[in-house]
Amino acid sequence: MKFTVTIDRDETGMWVAECPSIPGCVSQGKTKSTALKNVREAIELCLEVRAERGLPLTIETQQVEVAV
Repeated sequence: MKFTVTIDRDETGMWVAECPSIPGCVSQGKTKSTALKNVREAIELCLEVRAERGLPLTIETQQVEVAV
């Protein structure tokens, strides 16, 4: 499966990676590559837990551009 992940730097300099289509699926790392590695593991674990609990594996998300 492929998922869209957002990756941003927080105020402490850590890289935070989040999978918007899986509620609560967030990880971090000191480098982008570490954060992405960690979020891959988080996605696997989140999917496992959601399946065990009988929850939908993902929710529908959409990325849109907003002009301001």
